[in-house]
Amino acid sequence: MKKTLTINVAGSVFNIDEDAYYRLKEYLEKIKVHFSGEKEIDDIMTDIESRIAELLREKINSGKQVIILQDIEEIIKIMGEPHDFGDFDKEEKKKTYYHSASRHIYRDPDNRILGGVCGGLGAYMGIDPIIPRIIFIVAFFGFGFGLLIYLILWIIIPEAKTTAQKIEMRGDPVNVSNIGSFVKEEFENIKDNIKGKKKT
Repeated sequence: MKKTLTINVAGSVFNIDEDAYYRLKEYLEKIKVHFSGEKEIDDIMTDIESRIAELLREKINSGKQVIILQDIEEIIKIMGEPHDFGDFDKEEKKKTYYHSASRHIYRDPDNRILGGVCGGLGAYMGIDPIIPRIIFIVAFFGFGFGLLIYLILWIIIPEAKTTAQKIEMRGDPVNVSNIGSFVKEEFENIKDNIKGKKKT
């Protein structure tokens, strides 16, 4: 008989057995040490915990209410061990930790003019968003239905709100390394925007 604990991960409550709890705690501490030199550590840890919470929710169903050690090991395999990230380049990390080969389509809130549809299509197809924008403009002025299609896509395509969704939109694996890189990239973009506004 094992002791079961209740934990809160990114605002979600889970029942977890003692072995799984200590493994998850150890894993999160390793990640914290890995990113300890980064200014954005709090945001990186928040996004990593949010992704872990998503993966934990996938493990729970009507017949299974307790997270076990095997579940944590599977999540760690998806997310990747922090000590591995210094040894592989970005492409290697993608191959090693990518557990889903499919991209997900979302509207891109960071690269939008109206609803982010073209930004999302560009990220999904790996092309410059200007190409879908030109296609919609031509379809609107040339054929008259570009705006209608755009509005339909705006309604049916969800917006990428979380860091995990923004990484999935690019077709990258949602692992510790990519979350850390994405958060750092976002902070650099914000810093650059602030510097640009100060100059003008």
